[in-house]
Formats: sequence, C-alpha cells, structure tokens
Amino acid sequence: MPASAAATRQSAHAVLRFGRFAVMGAVAVLILIAGVWASWGTAQHVMLTKGRERGTVEVTRCGQDMCVGAYAPLSEGSQPRSAVVLEKSVAVEKGRTYTVVVKPGSDEVVRSGPAGVLYAWVPLGGALLLASVVVAGGLLRTRAGWVLALSGVALLTAAFVAV
Repeated sequence: MPASAAATRQSAHAVLRFGRFAVMGAVAVLILIAGVWASWGTAQHVMLTKGRERGTVEVTRCGQDMCVGAYAPLSEGSQPRSAVVLEKSVAVEKGRTYTVVVKPGSDEVVRSGPAGVLYAWVPLGGALLLASVVVAGGLLRTRAGWVLALSGVALLTAAFVAV
C-alpha cells in the first residue's frame, strides 16, 4: 500500500473522530442547557426571593394537576389571598401547609425553602443523567460520564428526600 493512501486513511479517520467528538459534545452541552433552562423557570422564584411575596398555603383541595388553598402572607407588603394555585406533585397533600413564593403578577405559587429549591432543579438532575450517557458513550469519557451521572443521582435523591 502506498504511503499516500495510508496517510489519507489516517486523515479521514482523524476527521471522523473529530466530527464525532464535536457532535456528541454539542449534544451533551445542549442537553445540559435544556436542563438548566427547564429548571430556571421555577428556581428563579425560589432562589431569588428578595422583593417577592412569601407566605404559606394551606391546601384545601386538589385536582389532577394542581392544588388550591388560602394564602397567608409572611413577607412585608404581601396581601392575603383566598385562593392560590400550587402545582400538584406527589409531595403536596390536602390539609397540609407549605411555605411558598408567589410568582409575580399571578395567583400561582411555588414551594420555597430547601425542598422547593431542590424540587425546582429536578429537570437538571434528569439532564445530568441523560448527558452522562452521551459523554460516556459518545465521547468515550467514562470518568466524566460517571461524575455527571452521580451528580444527577445525588440531586434527584436529595430532592426526593427533601420533598
């Protein structure tokens, strides 16, 4: 086999490896960005509470997707409300009281405190698990894949325990 054919084959192999690395890296980054984006919609209200209305909700009834209850203010300037909407999850039960933050300009509330913060970041935990498969399998970076997977499992477990 001539030397030029071997060099061409090696060049083609290098280009394909780089292409796989670039595509899989972009997919992993896209998955992580999507996880942060999905989490930030709720997390911003829970984590950045300065100037927001904070209080408690006693859940009086629950539907299939949401629960409703009376809002009692805890922060200065917050007004009581006869009914606010709290997203129903496995951790919301009728008759219980939860600390919440009101989403600006609405009667929708999100849980606050450590449980609320961890629950808000659950989509990122799922994204970490999914990205770990891409990093370990597509990029052949098994250690980095394990770090991402264990981080996702830790986040999801902490949210499960806290909620």
